[in-house]
Amino acid sequence: MISEVERLPQTLPQMIRQAARRFPHRAAIVDGALSIAYPDLAYRSEQAAAALIALGVEAGDRVAIWAPNLHEWIIAACGIHAAGAVLVPINTRMKGGEAAEVLERCDAKVLFCIGDFLGQYYPRLLDGTRPSGLRHVVVLRDGYSEAKGEIDWRSFLALAAKVAPARVQARERALDGDSIADLMYTSGTTGRAKGVLSAHGPSIRAFSAWSAVTGLEEGDRYLIINPFFHSFGYKAGWVAAFLRGATVYPCQVFDATLVLQRIEQDRISFLPGPPTLFLSMLAHPDLKSFDLGSLKSACTGAATVPPILITRMREELGFRSVTTAYGLTECGGCATLCDPDDSAETIATTCGKALPGTEVRCADEQGRPVPAGQPGEVLLRGYHVMQGYFDDPEATREAIDADGWLHTGDIGVLDERGYLRITDRLKDMFIVGGFNCYPAEIERILAAHPAVAQVAVVGVPDERMGEVGCACVILRPRAALGEGELAAWSRQHMANYKVPRYQLEFEAFPLNASNKVLKRELAKTAQARLAAP
Repeated sequence: MISEVERLPQTLPQMIRQAARRFPHRAAIVDGALSIAYPDLAYRSEQAAAALIALGVEAGDRVAIWAPNLHEWIIAACGIHAAGAVLVPINTRMKGGEAAEVLERCDAKVLFCIGDFLGQYYPRLLDGTRPSGLRHVVVLRDGYSEAKGEIDWRSFLALAAKVAPARVQARERALDGDSIADLMYTSGTTGRAKGVLSAHGPSIRAFSAWSAVTGLEEGDRYLIINPFFHSFGYKAGWVAAFLRGATVYPCQVFDATLVLQRIEQDRISFLPGPPTLFLSMLAHPDLKSFDLGSLKSACTGAATVPPILITRMREELGFRSVTTAYGLTECGGCATLCDPDDSAETIATTCGKALPGTEVRCADEQGRPVPAGQPGEVLLRGYHVMQGYFDDPEATREAIDADGWLHTGDIGVLDERGYLRITDRLKDMFIVGGFNCYPAEIERILAAHPAVAQVAVVGVPDERMGEVGCACVILRPRAALGEGELAAWSRQHMANYKVPRYQLEFEAFPLNASNKVLKRELAKTAQARLAAP
């Protein structure tokens, strides 16, 4: 892990400058035909910072980015940091009204926005809802409208000529490790999204440790599919890459065929992602026709990481190193991870132990630690816990108790070694005849069935039992499941109350932009199908 924290840069602009010195001949980003070397990245970041200052952005102002994974996203973000401002990433799946609400709540002064994407012109989605405090919209690609006050990317960068380099340098010098780097809004699936405030130093420290353990090295080719608006694509993505001297290959949308092609063509070596990403690759009917020999390391993590997935990632995708980790936005994206020397069983069945400088415990409803091996809510305490929710002290007090413990809402089990296994989200649990059922636990077992490519378990209403499980299944190519076959198989592998009462086959699951299954949407679909005559 990291033994000499003081050698790390304390701010993200310092990280960019350090990378330019350490890796002068390495490509920092390859985006299509464009290759940006590390020194060029430092220059472009300063240019973007100067242009933001020219637009009137002051230290501490919020500046948002609403775009898919592009090199311009990274340069804009680095410019925001260097200008002493606060980065506000916005989910590309948000509708115009949702994005406008975030912009209004954080009082963003400038928005970097994609033009045409997913069949829509994104700036137009703000028509009628654009906050009055949003002074400028910079359109990164695919057209812009001067009549509506939009600025194209090239014209934006040209504004840098109006600002002396010394002004950018002064903004950078005013930053330290405790300065706010970003304001990231949680998904808001259970209510209004909350803005998480995180500082420069903790992100650098945490993902320096993460990248060392996961095997990210200088010269690696890192295909970043996880969206930059999420900590997995941003902090475990390009921040980690720049700390290690790897090359970032941005990927705008996930498509299994496209990803397999890019691995082959670009000789990708490093590929983290949620289990859904790897399961989709493994389910591709032409998987064996692609040359994946360049793949070296992967990291995954979620409530459900079935052991069979780790085995298949090694044997069928060819990864030499597969690790698992756990984190959430409120702790900067990473809290625990497996050690490279851990056994295959540990990597397959746990998400590792706490990062150095972090404490983790599983607790009962009163916040008291439960014994090893017993489930409880996962609590975290350490340097990378958020500074709080933006403009929401009440929610901050609810999330972080008086002793500094962050209450995650996840259910987990710690073993005697301090290794954590996430069993589920508190809100995803359902109760069958008085027994608590955790979907992730059931999904891990069902994933071992030879016909199952991917499975998601949801609770559905039942008159007698209150709720019962429904297994939503995507089959492997050319596989079949007879009616009731999965339940019969399950009875041999799990307690009866955990056995799914129903099985439904799907071609695909509803996913969010981070490629995670939208369980609530899936449950509604399952209920509707079960209720249909």
